[in-house]
Amino acid sequence: MRKLTSTAAALTAAGALLLTACGGSGDDDASATPRPGGTLVYATGDDEPTCLDPQQRGNVPQALLATQYLQTLFFQDDKGEILPWLATSWTEAPDHLSWTVELRDDVRFSDGTPFDAAAVKTNIERVLDPETGSTTGRLALSKVAAVQVPAPHTARIELKEPDSALLESLSMVWLPMQSPAALARGLTANCESPVGTGPFTVESWHRQDSVTLVRNANFTTPPPGSAHTGPAYLDRITWRFVPDGTSRFAALQSGQADVVDVLEPQHAVAAKGNPNLAVTIAARPGKPVQLELNTTRAPFDDASVREAFWASVDIDAALASVYLGTTERATSPLSSSTRYAADTIRDTYDPAKAAALLDAAGWTGRDGDGIRTKDGRRLTVSLPYTTAIPLQPGVYEQIQATAKKSGFDVELRPLDTAKWWIANNEWDYDALPMYYTKNSPDVLRITYHSAANADATPNSYHANNVHLADPEVDRLLTEAGQTTDEAVRADLYRRVQQTLADGHYILPVHDQQTRIGAQKKVKGIRLLPSLALPSFYDTWIG
Repeated sequence: MRKLTSTAAALTAAGALLLTACGGSGDDDASATPRPGGTLVYATGDDEPTCLDPQQRGNVPQALLATQYLQTLFFQDDKGEILPWLATSWTEAPDHLSWTVELRDDVRFSDGTPFDAAAVKTNIERVLDPETGSTTGRLALSKVAAVQVPAPHTARIELKEPDSALLESLSMVWLPMQSPAALARGLTANCESPVGTGPFTVESWHRQDSVTLVRNANFTTPPPGSAHTGPAYLDRITWRFVPDGTSRFAALQSGQADVVDVLEPQHAVAAKGNPNLAVTIAARPGKPVQLELNTTRAPFDDASVREAFWASVDIDAALASVYLGTTERATSPLSSSTRYAADTIRDTYDPAKAAALLDAAGWTGRDGDGIRTKDGRRLTVSLPYTTAIPLQPGVYEQIQATAKKSGFDVELRPLDTAKWWIANNEWDYDALPMYYTKNSPDVLRITYHSAANADATPNSYHANNVHLADPEVDRLLTEAGQTTDEAVRADLYRRVQQTLADGHYILPVHDQQTRIGAQKKVKGIRLLPSLALPSFYDTWIG
């Protein structure tokens, strides 16, 4: 189910861990004795979050950190099944319009306050409150109408319409349970130091440098499949922000960092020759990293031109030369680690096909640069990109070079993350690199239902970046979101994926990936299956 690029893989006793070791003796956690104590230094290449509370906005850099100190009602295993975590059981009403959730009665937040149904109500209502500024969490809970508390440890989640993805959504770290007492401090204070039930707590945040996490001595709720119980082994984690890939890898090689992420392809290959290093590369669920084609304006308002663009770019060659065999081409609008992903993308590099399609679409002229023209207009594709989308710059350059041979003028616009989001929100692009991390095929509803063309969350954010408005797609997505019949659900999502492929609205490149390099002395790194993000609860330093 999860695609790995590796030379070896090891599973925990519970089967939920996917740890891949390259270039060394392999994982020996099972035979070693954990050693409590110590500080793990983690160097991240993701952006520094503007807020440590993932209920506010909701992006991957927040989720990476929050996985260490926040937890969710449910746990999703590597087969996509839902298991209890802070919840103990759940029952769907016969009319499918509510879920009754029973909760553990022995859990406290790290500030000492109790976890109960009132806390569940407070957290869900906070995510739905526009003042919170949630994006990912709020979109996931858009069908929730209210939360009732019929008993101290019983919560009833009432829905506007059936939601087959509700439990999946509530197993993502963007929808964690946080201390209501801490939330009452206000948005700013909670950004600085969220309070949850996780194995670590936030001790300090030095902006543009690091976040320090310390062990929660009273921790009682390990995720299913953990290798031990009780508090974490590590005393603390120093989470450093190191945007330069070469500097990150140098820190790993020198031992200044124990673990690094966003491992660049050449560094993953180099690690194979280093007996002291291990590499983990795993697919994250949701939408792959892909180009989304803006159908609101020329040239991609013309389906023939979209298809011609697909045929004009050589993605396979770009991945082979830039990623050095550390990733594979995506063949679906859903990541390979997402339920019901269907291989619907069969198009390959075909300049002759691109030429025929462009001729038929009227782009028959050529200017002095070899760019095709029509009615005096150049065939220009504006492509803004940012390092926040994990696609190597060399891929953009190869897309530009191969598309030019067919007569496309791909204008690459490197932007900082803030300006890239402005371009996104204002529809100021023709092709936009994007991904969306979510542990459910419901990501297709969030990003391709016509309702997602409008501003769905604060900050003018819209999730439907191609501006798809297809009544049949809307119908299929609505039905898929309302049925709990797995066979019917799979067929509905397959039909949506086929429509996206046939319309050439998106050009998948590769699965989103968690790419981690680690010192081999670091044992017990685990990727939690819901989002394939690392958890350091079982981790110790040998």
